[in-house]
Amino acid sequence: MDAIFLTIAIVFVLIGLNAFFSLAETALTATSRAKMANLEKEGDAKAARVNKLLEERAEMIGVILLGSNLVTIGASAIATAILSQQYGAAGAALSTAILTPLLLIFGEVLPKSMAINGADDIAREVAWPGQIMIRVLAPFMFLLTGVVAFLMRIMGIKGEVYTTEQALAEIRGSLELGRQSGHLEKSDHDRLGGILDLKELDVSDIMVHRKSMKTLDIANPPREIINQILASSHSRIPVYEGDQENIIGVLHTKDLLKALADNNGDFDAIDIANIMKAPWFVPDTATLKEQLEAFLKQRNHFALVVDEYGVLQGLVTLEDVLEEIVGEIVDEHDIAKQGIRPQHDGSINVDGWVPIRDVNRHMDWELPDDDAVTVAGLVIHEAQTIPSPGQSFSFHGFRFLVLRKARNQILALRITREEVSESKE
Repeated sequence: MDAIFLTIAIVFVLIGLNAFFSLAETALTATSRAKMANLEKEGDAKAARVNKLLEERAEMIGVILLGSNLVTIGASAIATAILSQQYGAAGAALSTAILTPLLLIFGEVLPKSMAINGADDIAREVAWPGQIMIRVLAPFMFLLTGVVAFLMRIMGIKGEVYTTEQALAEIRGSLELGRQSGHLEKSDHDRLGGILDLKELDVSDIMVHRKSMKTLDIANPPREIINQILASSHSRIPVYEGDQENIIGVLHTKDLLKALADNNGDFDAIDIANIMKAPWFVPDTATLKEQLEAFLKQRNHFALVVDEYGVLQGLVTLEDVLEEIVGEIVDEHDIAKQGIRPQHDGSINVDGWVPIRDVNRHMDWELPDDDAVTVAGLVIHEAQTIPSPGQSFSFHGFRFLVLRKARNQILALRITREEVSESKE
């Protein structure tokens, strides 16, 4: 009888070991790499052990699976042997009937559920015994991983490589999960997401188009140019000669004030050509990340954008890039933009020049911006025509009604989410 109780105790110990393996497997695969890296940087030795295991993920998983299978097989064999002695041929069936729920509940489901709810803390606790198991089972794992690597090469499967794209996707997923769960506010989600988007957006996506640029004609009298600057909300304005797209310099208000002081406030004595700075041209294909680094390196906040043929496309400033992260920046001299006007029925009236990204951020929508930058551009792209006022189109789950147009330019539209309209009907 003592032998039976000892054997039963051994079986329960093996079930407990199986529970440990399940707990470790789930916790170590579900833990946050970013959090563990941060904890290790702060001097957490347990997190350092977790990161060491994650660097050898294949070996870690192999050890856990090997240990789990050994204890499962051992528990089954011992239980079957005992019950076969007592009940003969029915012992195997009884062993299966008894062990299956025990292993399933206490060896798999319960520990894995616990690990999911506290993956980071549990991973830090199981890392040390995990390292010991890897050392103990190293000879077996050497043979096992060798066989697995050989089979993977035969099947043309490459080993796991944690790429930059995977890291960014993981961060985006964490941000979206935090927002959906309510732990991350929309404004914080948008700012953090904006930083990640800098590599995916080109300068052409955010630039001020040349048609909307404020420029100065070098041929005008200095007094007239100065009055235009005083009437403007901008501190830097491009200067052209002859053709408006022939930019020959950029005039900064600080340089103008210094020149006025040097000439005792005499407007007519100012030589605009001598105080303006040389223009800085950048390609429209540069990413916002590259342009931000260029702004910091050049110590210049203002650049003119040209295409591959050198034709002027628009201008971009450091503030434009920063606004992709923090949202619209308005100071005491800026003229407030009223491009998006929400309506009582849930629709919005929007000016055609408004970027799609601004609409998505403002309304929490997901209009596509791959083929067009502005709302007007999206409608023209989808409609494959330049619509007239009163025409409406439905695509991507929204209805677009053209309100105003000047020549070939769409000035204003009304956008309605179709789900909202149908629910009201």
